[in-house]
Amino acid sequence: MASDRTVDVPGERDVLLTGMGFCLPGLDRPCFTADDVWAVASKGASCLTRGDIYYGSVALTAEMFDERLPDIPGLYRRQLTRTHRLGLISFAEACADGGLDYHAGDLAEAAILTGRGSVDDNVRVYRDLIDARPEELGPDVAVGMYIPTQLGTTPYNVALLQASVAGTREPSFSVTCGCSSSTIQLGNALRMIQAGEVAVAVVTGVDSGDADLARQAQGIFLAAERGGPAGAPGLVQDQLSSTDHLMHPYDERAGSVGFGEGSVTVVLESRAHAERRGARPHGRLLAQATTRDGLFSPLAVDITGAALVAGVRRCLGERWSIDEIPYINGGSDGDPNVTHVEVNAVRELYGPRVPAVLLSSQEACFGHSGAQSGALGAALTTLMMARGEACPTASCERPAADLSFDPIPGTSPRPLDFDYALSFTYQIGGLKAVILLGSPDAA
Repeated sequence: MASDRTVDVPGERDVLLTGMGFCLPGLDRPCFTADDVWAVASKGASCLTRGDIYYGSVALTAEMFDERLPDIPGLYRRQLTRTHRLGLISFAEACADGGLDYHAGDLAEAAILTGRGSVDDNVRVYRDLIDARPEELGPDVAVGMYIPTQLGTTPYNVALLQASVAGTREPSFSVTCGCSSSTIQLGNALRMIQAGEVAVAVVTGVDSGDADLARQAQGIFLAAERGGPAGAPGLVQDQLSSTDHLMHPYDERAGSVGFGEGSVTVVLESRAHAERRGARPHGRLLAQATTRDGLFSPLAVDITGAALVAGVRRCLGERWSIDEIPYINGGSDGDPNVTHVEVNAVRELYGPRVPAVLLSSQEACFGHSGAQSGALGAALTTLMMARGEACPTASCERPAADLSFDPIPGTSPRPLDFDYALSFTYQIGGLKAVILLGSPDAA
């Protein structure tokens, strides 16, 4: 595949989103394609398992994995963690969607960037390593333990595997920044392409977990609610979210967060590169900014939304106006604290009119997703632009009274012809990550 690093024609280094792939919870089977995800998000459907807690699990079978990645040697295949499998599937699906054949070397000059927030699988590998008795292991068992030890004890493990599968000779690295991990990597990819370092970047956000871990976390939440750190105001949030009932972002019943696992991959490339190979763009990535509340405690939240406002204004710069943004893909997971941040930020950005903008969240569709949130927000938002509809906020039926925006309640998308949008993600510690997206040929 030819490189365009020497090209410096205005507009040719526009960064286009040309592929997207998924491995997310689904209704009857996992969501793998844009159509799968749209069928869920456009109706505000919930893919979370109902029980004593709500959790979004990917019902992935060995056959589903083997169908998409048949060339991985059996010795390695047997040692792959769940996180590896989720990340490799979304990677393969994004390449297929973008018309890129990594077997033929199409990604040899691509950057492979991953975002991770969870270390669930890494901990399991560490435990196996710590508990092992090397002197008692036969050669076959030892090899079987050596491979996951080398591949699975670090948060950059998925990047290692994807880069190997792609055969890339270009940068490959991971960022761990909680639920904003893939948003940060989108910004890194944007800057690398704009600077001419690479023509193509593949960005993945992936996290895995399980319902047992979420159940343990629920127990911690309940214990914290019983007492709390008396005499330590400002060090923890005033309200702690639980996982034992359905999450309702922007709803008067908000107060629960249902977690979920999965992976989302997007392909970014320069316009020149995409046009040379006849790629079909989904949209454009225009800007990315990251800010932080600056509070002393990493568990406190500044609900004024000042840091989020600063991130939006950095993205818009002097080139775009907030009045050009009729839709925002919000980051609320059902936590009222997050809603307060967004309500106050929208009021500051758009002024006193209510509702000031359409702002919806699909977190309740797939669960509060961790590292994949940023890539999912980018993919979903560009799909909305292309299809002329804004997805509803899943499980928002009775919008809270103090919202400064229209959360698109219900189970139907809202018709909307738009060329620009924002997408928000956050990380514990007050981090705010913002991306500005556009349609492929927006001025």
